Order: sequence, then C-alpha cells, then structure tokens
Amino acid sequence: MKNFKKNSIIAVAFVSLFTFTQCAPQNEEAAQPVQTVQPATSTLKVAYVNLDTLMSRYNLAQDINKEMMRKEEDIKMKLTEKYKVLQADQADFELKYKNNVYATPERAQSEYNRIVQMEQEIVQLEQSLTLEFEKEGLEKNKALRDSINKYMVEFNKDKGYDFIITKLGENLLYANPAYDITKEVTNGLNARYATKKK
Repeated sequence: MKNFKKNSIIAVAFVSLFTFTQCAPQNEEAAQPVQTVQPATSTLKVAYVNLDTLMSRYNLAQDINKEMMRKEEDIKMKLTEKYKVLQADQADFELKYKNNVYATPERAQSEYNRIVQMEQEIVQLEQSLTLEFEKEGLEKNKALRDSINKYMVEFNKDKGYDFIITKLGENLLYANPAYDITKEVTNGLNARYATKKK
C-alpha cells in the first residue's frame, strides 16, 4: 500500500509538472521536443491478501487477540472491585453522617477526605492501566505487522510478485479471485509461527 501511495504521489507530481510546463509561456528558441516515456512491455505480477481473513486465521493474531482480551477483562474486574469498595464506603459515610454517628466534625471530615483520596487513587489507577493497555496493544500490533512484513519478503523471494497488496473490507473495487493468495500466505505464516512457538 505504501508503494501504491508513493507511485500515486509520483504520478500526481508528474502530471502537475507536465501541466505546468504546458501552461508556461514557451520561448521558441528554447523549445525542446517533448520526450515520451514508453511503458514497459513486460506485465506486472500482482497478487492480493485479504487482510480480514488473514487476521482471523493467523494464529499469532488470534493469540494476541485472546491475550489482550484477557488483560482487558482483568483490568475491568480489578477496577470494578475497587469501585464497589468505594461505593460501599461512600454509602456508609453518608448513612453515618445523616445519623450523626461521627463524634466530631473533624472526624467526619477526616473520613470524607479518606474517601475522596480513595476515589482519586482509583481514577489514577484506571488511567494508568488504560495507558499501559493501549501501549501494549500498539506494541503487539507492531510485532504482528512486522511478522507479516518479514514473512512477505521471504514468501516473495520464490514467487517474484511486483506488488502484493492488501484487501481490507471494501478498499478494492474489484479483485480477481485468481490473484488471491490469502490462504497460501496464512498457511505459511501459521507454519512459521508454529516452529517459533516450540
């Protein structure tokens, strides 16, 4: 996809340059014959990988997804327990305050401050755990992307494709199924992952 974007930018730059030179005033003495570039006679060898399918069938992606879901559940459970304790303490404080249980206003203020401090600590913990979770998710996604990119370099040594593009959702208007190498790539990635997992 990067190469496609790069080639698109180069093409736009070329068209812009060509349009600019056509609109610029021409000096008859300085006029040079326009050179046309002939397209290469060889055909491009192109294939595509359905990224949605690859991610749902690549064992490393599945393992990462399961691990991150477990971590997310652990974080939610930890925070839920802490918020339950906080709510119970708040309810207990309100009941005692209404019933004038505290011996002095200072004692009531001290308990109130303790509950406020507890709430602030839980909010800070939630922010910290969320940032840590997001950072780990980014690292795992980078590792997953690197794994796929490195494999594609190895894979293409024998195949000799000029382009291997990704089909994600509906980003391609049309792709001939004959050029779909998703299954082959997925099998290769899973075989390589299985050997690394041992």
